[in-house]
Amino acid sequence: MNVLAPSFRLFLYLAVASSACAPRSTLPEALSDPDFWTLIETLSEPPGTFDVSENLVSNEPDYVDNARRLRGAQGVYVGVGPEQNFSYIARLRPTMAFVVDIRKENRNLHLLYKALFELSTDRVEFVSRLFSRPRPASLGSATGIDEIFGRFETIPASSEQLVDTSKLVRERLVTTHRFALSETDLQSIDRALRAFAESGPAIQFWGARAVDDNAIRPSYRQLMTARDVSGQRRSFLASEEAFAFVKDLQAKNRIVPVIGDFAGPGALRRVGDYVRSHGDAIQAFYASNVGVYLNSRQAQAFCANLLTLPAAATTSFIERDDVRPFSVKLEACTTRPTR
Repeated sequence: MNVLAPSFRLFLYLAVASSACAPRSTLPEALSDPDFWTLIETLSEPPGTFDVSENLVSNEPDYVDNARRLRGAQGVYVGVGPEQNFSYIARLRPTMAFVVDIRKENRNLHLLYKALFELSTDRVEFVSRLFSRPRPASLGSATGIDEIFGRFETIPASSEQLVDTSKLVRERLVTTHRFALSETDLQSIDRALRAFAESGPAIQFWGARAVDDNAIRPSYRQLMTARDVSGQRRSFLASEEAFAFVKDLQAKNRIVPVIGDFAGPGALRRVGDYVRSHGDAIQAFYASNVGVYLNSRQAQAFCANLLTLPAAATTSFIERDDVRPFSVKLEACTTRPTR
């Protein structure tokens, strides 16, 4: 049974075709801090929960082969989850990015990352701050990613550095940017930073939870140093160039974390409206494996939300271990059986 109206197919093809005639993009070169915070609050929905894991780290080693299949497209990127978004952003080179996640904790995690990108001059300093481990003097910006993580994995966490980084992050977010974060939000950021310090580069998706031995559980180090089938590394920390691109977007407030349910009534549609109002298109949509957590009604709502987005003929739909044209995903929405 189709989950959307029979006229969907015609609408889909007309929508994709018309995107080629879109006006010149007026997306801002940078957002002011007040505009950035207002955009977060305007686009967001009330937060929900994700009880499967702490979700501070992704568990998708196949992202490297997904990234291998992508090409820089500018436009807008929309994704979900934690750090894997930065690797896709570094590969795609979008003009602007939105990370939409149902958990408020994920928004806070991305604000922590934003502060760390801004505070760090290079990849080594970033890794040092993220894991609260002193930077070895021998590591420079040209050091290979294997050596960077190999060295940091042998260095114990510094409680003094953890306290100092927490203070710097709070100052950056609250004093410098003047984001209206509550004490609960700041405590959430502190918990994430403490988890990275305690586990170090070995931290993984499941956190402290007990899981089946067959569960996929790559460490942060493994994710950042993974190679695709051609032998290339694709993480945002694999090269100084990739790191610098993400850092630049963060400095310009062009990576916007949004609280929203993919099957919800507001967040995705408002992101689409914002992009459309600036005459631009979403060039890549990363959904991870969100679909497996949706019941039939929610899957139908997600499909309906996707239909409203301003996509281009070349837009990619990225899942946990696959990349396909966005139009193909929308076509699948019309034939998805109810259950």
